[in-house]
Amino acid sequence: MRGRWWRLSGAALAALVMSWGVASAQDPSSVIERTPLDDTALDAPAEAPDRAPTVNDAFSPTTPAPSPAVNDAYTPPPLAPADALSPATTAAPPLETMPPPAEITPPVAAIEWRVDNPFRFFKNASDTEVHRATWMSLDAAKRATPILAAEQELSQRHPEGWAATMIDDVCWNAARNRYDCGEGAAYVAPESHKVRLKLTGVEDQRVDCTWLSAPLSKSRDRGQSVRQKCTDETTLEIPHPAGARVTVEIGGREIARTDVQVTDLLIAAMGDSFGSGEGNPDVPVRFSPERTATYASKDASLSGLPARVGDWKRIGDKIFNKEGARWLDTACHRSLYSHQLRAALQIAIEDPHRAVTFIGLSCSGAEVTWGLFLRYKGNEWVPNPPDLSQISALADAQCGRETADLIDMPEAYHINGTIPELRGGLVLKKCKRELARKIDLLLVSIGGNDIGFARLVANTVLADDSTLRQLGGWFGQIHGNMESKALLDRLDERYKALNRAIHGILHLPWQESDRVILTAYPPLAVMGDGRRICPDGNAGMEVAADFSLSQKRAKSSSDLADQLQRVMARGARTHGWSFATGHRNAFVGRGICAGFTDNAFSIADDLRVPRMVDNRWQPFSPTEFRAYAPRQRWFRTPNDAFMTGNFHAAGSVATRALALQSLARFQVLLAATYSGAFHPTAEGHAAIADSVAERARAVLKKYGQQSTAALAR
Repeated sequence: MRGRWWRLSGAALAALVMSWGVASAQDPSSVIERTPLDDTALDAPAEAPDRAPTVNDAFSPTTPAPSPAVNDAYTPPPLAPADALSPATTAAPPLETMPPPAEITPPVAAIEWRVDNPFRFFKNASDTEVHRATWMSLDAAKRATPILAAEQELSQRHPEGWAATMIDDVCWNAARNRYDCGEGAAYVAPESHKVRLKLTGVEDQRVDCTWLSAPLSKSRDRGQSVRQKCTDETTLEIPHPAGARVTVEIGGREIARTDVQVTDLLIAAMGDSFGSGEGNPDVPVRFSPERTATYASKDASLSGLPARVGDWKRIGDKIFNKEGARWLDTACHRSLYSHQLRAALQIAIEDPHRAVTFIGLSCSGAEVTWGLFLRYKGNEWVPNPPDLSQISALADAQCGRETADLIDMPEAYHINGTIPELRGGLVLKKCKRELARKIDLLLVSIGGNDIGFARLVANTVLADDSTLRQLGGWFGQIHGNMESKALLDRLDERYKALNRAIHGILHLPWQESDRVILTAYPPLAVMGDGRRICPDGNAGMEVAADFSLSQKRAKSSSDLADQLQRVMARGARTHGWSFATGHRNAFVGRGICAGFTDNAFSIADDLRVPRMVDNRWQPFSPTEFRAYAPRQRWFRTPNDAFMTGNFHAAGSVATRALALQSLARFQVLLAATYSGAFHPTAEGHAAIADSVAERARAVLKKYGQQSTAALAR
């Protein structure tokens, strides 16, 4: 420490001297008594003697000198020689030459804040934080496709899929088929948001701060007061939509303030199986490591297949069905892996001052008519299927706790009779405009089933002698391109009817039509060079002998899919919708046949299905299959569907098939098709979600709904 005090600045030294003065003034032993001066002493200085006085001189008062005039010259008294001064009596420099004392300023404090649970569909903020923290950990390269990168990261940490850890704590009431958080909480129209706040610029952990909030509205709502360490994060409940002014005080003195207003977006979603997340149950089926399912002992192709866990006695009994895959919405095969939900979730977590209220209604098998306008009970039998069409369900949700009216609309949407299904008897729910919450984004995936997507795929992958071609009651009429082209011609009118409903029933302003984001379908069977189609064969489909892909038919179907793409693009332009297509190129080389039929590098990329042969599983044990592991193919094969969803018909539903063929064979075919075959994997949905989110950001920015905090990231 020697010599360091010489390095103190003048200001610091002055402050130190001042502190000594204060300290000595408080010490009685160091007090110097000063005699008060009289007025004359204050008026003029004493006359300097000709010589220094000695102790023998007699004391006599001096005569006061006349007061100097303002024009008199000032002659400073002579200074003593430097060598005559001891260190204890070293003269201070003239006051004019001393630097001014340093100005003591309080620390520069600022308030940073973010919404505690920005994706309100998750009841538990920690579930949302899993996704936010994963996104925050991505490097710049991975943030180019953040949802896909996050899905791949999460799948490594959660071998059975991340959704299995979150599905039981969401704002969806399966018994009522309604979005509901329970406990009287308002989901669609939130009254407040919890926010997390921290103070920057104050690092002393011993200092206490008082956080105060005051509602910005003129309501009688009272604010909050929280006292804690300044370095600790705090939470406050901020009223919505007005917000609150938040201030921070130390010892009654305000050191920081900011206005906190949460932007809450309503993102709704409607559509079909590509929008619902078909093929990706929230909890995939689990298989026994030893037991096999023999569907027909005399048919080798139906024996030795993986069997579900559980002490079931017969395929299709109550215990067997209980061990099946679990869905957010079983009837619609809607799951958390849906690209619509993933896009909404990403929009929520990437802006700290934003929350998202999500209403997803897409249902596997839905069309514009049966599904969006008319009630559709879904793809799988359940005791309480959806009771409203998707348009009515969304209108009902817009009303929140109010009641949406039932409106008879016999002539509004059949478009001069070109859509006979909507002619006469059309009754839809509609919320009054003044009560309806405005939709900020409407995500739509529709059109594939309107041209017979499932029937077209069935024609491509079913062998000519397959009995499935006769099962119209279950799989729909199998048809080729000629039939689909006829259906394609009517899609323009269906989009026109939908556009009318979006503006007329759901109250989306006509001048804001681009808030509707229509999503293109990805290519199913395009190989890596972007030209070739998957070859003939049953790769990924040997779970049932009925499957055999025809390259010729697949090529024809691919051409029709390109035509569908053009019709969708035209419809989006006509109605002013946004059109998300950026993901289509990402699917090239990741189609239904991407993988290996022998010597696979990984189980995930092995296209084969496990079978028990000579008391040994070949090529791998079913317990090693991971539905959500990263893989080359982004479409579920029939083998994948059997190993992931494993849908089986139950009870009286299954007996309807007995007149057509054996129930056992029928169950295998159901497990390999109705479980999501020919639909995107979770990775595929994430890639689509990135494309949708990109369009969504552009729309929100256009309407000033992108916060400065998000733009700065």
